[in-house]
Amino acid sequence: MKKNSKRYREILKNLIKDKKINIKEALDLVKKNSTTKFDESIDISLKINLKQTKGGDFSLRTVVNLPNGSGKKNKIAVLCEPDMTDEAKKAGADIVGSDDLLEKIASGKFDFTKLICTPEMMGKIGKYGKVLGPKGLMPNPKLGTVATDLVKAIKDIKTGLVEIRNDKDGNLASTIGRKSFSAEKLLENYNHFVESVKKEKPDTIKGEFIKGIFLTSTMGISYKLGAK
Repeated sequence: MKKNSKRYREILKNLIKDKKINIKEALDLVKKNSTTKFDESIDISLKINLKQTKGGDFSLRTVVNLPNGSGKKNKIAVLCEPDMTDEAKKAGADIVGSDDLLEKIASGKFDFTKLICTPEMMGKIGKYGKVLGPKGLMPNPKLGTVATDLVKAIKDIKTGLVEIRNDKDGNLASTIGRKSFSAEKLLENYNHFVESVKKEKPDTIKGEFIKGIFLTSTMGISYKLGAK
């Protein structure tokens, strides 16, 4: 039988069962439990109501721009016309290309975590959906990854734009920062994230949209905050 580590046994002492706690108390506990040497991610998980009064289940996929950033470092690739490559590089893109980048994508040999594409190049990238789609890298206008303003698109991703989508059971998860963030910054990100999700509630869903909220860290334990 696998035994829990000494570190994990220690944080289990802070476990709270069958009780909802407020966000400030949860943040204090989550930060306290982040005892690893690396800068753990502080993560939020929501249970949302998908049942619409008309039509099929609701599906949510959008982006939230966290006011204090996510702390996550993305490796950004930009697919654009040759005369826009200098602009993308100056804006901070890690990889920039046109047909040469398409060749790398076609071969499956790429290591970026976000791909931004100009509208003019979308016609060329469509056939690589089977390669990019499963990795969540297919550019999408709704997610800010198809853009004519490359400077803004790159800046948004570098400074805190996070993509969110629910699974078939209505679970939705994201990061709201790192353990190195102050409690104040994490609280501001948390409030902004929850309010942003609430604004996505369609009129065809009755009652509470957010049915439950949980907070944890990468290597920590989860705390239930309940619906908001």
